[in-house]
Amino acid sequence: MITSLREKFILPGQDSGDNGPYFLTHSIGLMTVKGRDYLSEHYLTPWQEKGGDAWPNWMTLLDRFTGALSKLTGVREDEFAHQPNLSAGLYKYLLALPCSDDPLKIVMHASAFPSMGFVVSALPSEGYELILIPEDKPAHDPQVWEAYFDNADIALITHVHSMTGVLSPVEEIARLAKSKEVKVLVDVAQSAGLIPIHLPNWGVDAVFGSCIKWLCGGPGAGWMWVPAADLPKLTPITAGWFSHANPFEFDIRNFEFSETAKKFWDGTPSVAPYAMALGGIETVLDIGVETIRARNLELLKLARPGFDFRQNGGTLCYEAGARADKIENELKSMKARYDRRGDLIRLSLHVTITDDQANRVAALLKPA
Repeated sequence: MITSLREKFILPGQDSGDNGPYFLTHSIGLMTVKGRDYLSEHYLTPWQEKGGDAWPNWMTLLDRFTGALSKLTGVREDEFAHQPNLSAGLYKYLLALPCSDDPLKIVMHASAFPSMGFVVSALPSEGYELILIPEDKPAHDPQVWEAYFDNADIALITHVHSMTGVLSPVEEIARLAKSKEVKVLVDVAQSAGLIPIHLPNWGVDAVFGSCIKWLCGGPGAGWMWVPAADLPKLTPITAGWFSHANPFEFDIRNFEFSETAKKFWDGTPSVAPYAMALGGIETVLDIGVETIRARNLELLKLARPGFDFRQNGGTLCYEAGARADKIENELKSMKARYDRRGDLIRLSLHVTITDDQANRVAALLKPA
C-alpha cells in the first residue's frame, strides 16, 4: 500500500536515485503526479492550442478547484473564493466587515504563524487592535481562549501551529466564542489535507487556507470560505471584473458584486497555480484524509514512541538543544529533506515516509 501511495507523488531526486525521506510537508508539500499533469493538460495545452479562447477551459478548471474544496470540507462550492494566499484573504475579509464605532479587537495566540498577525497590525490602528495570548499559555486549551473573549470581537484560531505542531480544538473554542458573541476565523494552512475538516460542524465565520502544504498543490493557490448566509453582510473594498455578478457584461457604468464568494475576487485571476492545486486536492481525496491522518499518526508514534500525538498536527517539532548539530548531520547522511530553526528540528511525516525511515528518526531522537 505504501508503495502505491508513494507513486502518486514526485520525490525530489527520485529520477537520479539521489533521494532520501521528505520531511518538509509543513513547508511545501510534494508535487503530485496529477498536479504536474494537470498543469499541462488544463493550463498550458489549452493556451497553446486556443490562445485567448482558452478562457472557458480555465474557468472550468477554477470551478473544479472550488468543487474539490467542497468535497474536502463538506460545504457549498460557491462559498469559496480563490485568493493568492491566506494573508490576502484575511485582509479582504476584515475590511469587508460592517463599520464599527470602536476598534475591532482581534485575539490570536502568540505562537501562531506571524503573517496573519502582520495583517492585523498593518491595518489602520484606529480600526483594529491585535491582542495576543502569551506563548506560555497552551494554545489548545479552550479555557485559555475563553478568558480573552470578554474583551474581543474576533478570535483568529490557528488549527495547527507550524512551530509547535499543536492542534487546536476549533469546534470547542468556537462554541465558547459564540456564547460571547465573538466572531471566529480559522487558519487551516497546516491542517487542510491532513486533519479531517467538516465545516458545518465548526460553526465559524470564515476559514482561510492554502494548498502549498498538506494539500500538495504548490504556492499561489490560496482560498477563503465564508458561509452563504454571511455574504450579503460583507462589502469588499476591492473589486474587479471577476468580482462582478456578470464578469463578461463589460459595461463600465454598471457594477454589482457577485452574490457568491466570488465577490472576494477582483481582477483577472491566476490560473496555473490552481491547475497544480487541483491535482493536489484530488490526490488527497483519492487517498482519503482519514487514511492520511491514520498513517501520519502511525509514523509519529514510531518516530517518538510513548508520546501522545492526538493533540498534534502532522509535524514532529523537536527541541534538540545541544544535540541539534549531531541530529542534523545524521539527517544529512540519510539525504533527508528537513527543517531546522535554531535548535528546533521539524519533521513532517506524510504517507511517502516508510516505517524504516520513521524508525531511523526514533533512533536519532532517542536520548543518549
